[in-house]
Amino acid sequence: MEKIQIDTEYIKLDSLLKFAALVATGGEAKYVISEGMVEVNGEICTQRGKKLRPGDKVRFERFELEVTQA
Repeated sequence: MEKIQIDTEYIKLDSLLKFAALVATGGEAKYVISEGMVEVNGEICTQRGKKLRPGDKVRFERFELEVTQA
């Protein structure tokens, strides 16, 4: 599991996917999220603006990320 450090209160799901280089563009992030291809804390999430805070876990394809505080 890769840890993604943020220095803000939260990061939005689409921004996290771009920041972690799991998708190349915002449009691609919107597509994979709206198609139900992303899980947040073990549940499919279709909200691209979902606010992720430290401790949240994201799974996309074979990648697993955990949001941590910097």
